[in-house]
Amino acid sequence: MELKGFIEILRPINCLIAGLVGILGATVALGNLPPIKTSLLIFLVVFLECSWGNIINDYFDYEIDKINRPNRPLPRGALSKNIALVYGISLGGVAILIAYLINFEAFIFALGAYLLMYLYARKLKPQPFIGNLIVATLTGVTPIYGAIAVGKIGLAGYLALCAFLVNVAREIFKDIEDIEGDKVQGAKTLPIVWGIENSSKIGITFSIATIIASVLPVKAGIGLGYFPIIIVDGIILWAACEVLKNPSPKTAGRVQKKLKIAIYLAVFSFLLGSITKGV
Repeated sequence: MELKGFIEILRPINCLIAGLVGILGATVALGNLPPIKTSLLIFLVVFLECSWGNIINDYFDYEIDKINRPNRPLPRGALSKNIALVYGISLGGVAILIAYLINFEAFIFALGAYLLMYLYARKLKPQPFIGNLIVATLTGVTPIYGAIAVGKIGLAGYLALCAFLVNVAREIFKDIEDIEGDKVQGAKTLPIVWGIENSSKIGITFSIATIIASVLPVKAGIGLGYFPIIIVDGIILWAACEVLKNPSPKTAGRVQKKLKIAIYLAVFSFLLGSITKGV
């Protein structure tokens, strides 16, 4: 076993971003940063739940990852599948217990997400489009979780909508990138069932929808600090044009990475916009 495997399997950067987005949801909802204790609890719940989701996903993707991502911790033998499963269940369980300390709604929300992550990884991921929608939903509701923790939705709903749309696009492009490994395992992902070109068009459609949705917070009165969203929309449009020009697994791989960068920048934009509301 490798000690670093226990950290790597979490995808800690992704979980860190998810935790910050949870706090961002609370901040956008309130219009200011929530109390430190509340922020810490939100962060821990989201970080640990995200960790559980990544681990259980790797657990069920073991055979596919031996083809698509052989350097991931499980296929390279950094830790065993059984140890990873116990590790993930433990982290997810702690997340649910911490959620109970926030409020009952946050507890139920966290429990539902925990179960949905398992159901997705176990049954729904290989299904065409359904798996993409579930991942995007789980990502999109992260800021809503922060909002629920502080008892107010506010602009967090717009952030959730944009997160959902862009992540549907990214998940589709990831499936296109992984099409060969998924075929070997008999998965029925969107590009396998509907073809790369048709799937690319759907991904492009959701990308454009994200750009359109990004205008809604402006109409709702978000602050001037939201201006970096122009760069975000530019990256998303660039990615969409790239796929439109050459729909292929290689292009999809590059594009989904661009969308990931756009997501990070969008988080920054919403944060600045929320704290400058009224300016």
